Amino acid sequence: RFAVSVGYWKDPYIQYFVRQAKERKAPEINRGKLACYYARVHGVSYLIKAFLKKTECNCQIVNLGAGMDTLFWRLKDENLLPKKYFEVDFPMIVARKIHHIKSKPPLSKPIMESHSGDSLLIDSHSLDSSRYSIVGADLRFSSDLEDKLRKHNLDVHLPTLLVAECVLVYMTPQQSAELLKWAASTFPVVMFINYEQVNMMDRFGQIMIENLQRRQCNLAGVEVCRSLDSQRERLLRSGWETARAIDMMKVYSSLPQADVKRIEGLEFLDEKELFEQLMQHYCICWASKDSSNL
Repeated sequence: RFAVSVGYWKDPYIQYFVRQAKERKAPEINRGKLACYYARVHGVSYLIKAFLKKTECNCQIVNLGAGMDTLFWRLKDENLLPKKYFEVDFPMIVARKIHHIKSKPPLSKPIMESHSGDSLLIDSHSLDSSRYSIVGADLRFSSDLEDKLRKHNLDVHLPTLLVAECVLVYMTPQQSAELLKWAASTFPVVMFINYEQVNMMDRFGQIMIENLQRRQCNLAGVEVCRSLDSQRERLLRSGWETARAIDMMKVYSSLPQADVKRIEGLEFLDEKELFEQLMQHYCICWASKDSSNL
């Protein structure tokens, strides 16, 4: 929310989900983190839009651990909605999001505009329209997840994109492997995008882990985040045909440089080394299984 208010990227919908933070962080944390968010938003968006263009939007997206994400509304504004867009998170998070949607017309109106057919179904822990669904489920239990998605008209024969941003790292390696295997074996044409930590076994990574532990935040899956190779291997071992992984410094340097220069002018950063270290400890991985050679 703060990054958007300062001008790192445009998101007219986040204001309806998240209050503006009152205090500012220390400049190096602020600038480094905000640029990392900027690279994450643009990197993930680039892959999502590439998938939508390849499938001509004749596909579905499943956003895992979606939280207060606003991607559905932003895609609708760009006329890039897939046939169906699903979000999954814990029932408590879903209930909060549904409350925001019901009480704020700028969020509910686009859902109604894209809806067709029977009446829209909504209760405290799920929402189902013809183009957008929110499902309350625990990702650690993939059979329960599949049942709930099918009840909301998941079509396993449609090209499917699954997105997970800082989600798998909170599950044990066994639990995330089960989820990845389920996705690879359920859909004939499927892509998985994962954004999370990497290179976590060096000193900088250990300090990140200690800082999170002090806030009672346990990264149960951190052992898979040893390297870009370990991130790729976990995907290939789970039944994916191809897998790639790049750190966020590589993503950042691949983005349109005119826009990178613009955001670098928003706030002064003299701790370039700290920023680069931070960017080298996050990555985007993507994997695919493609029976129709898309």
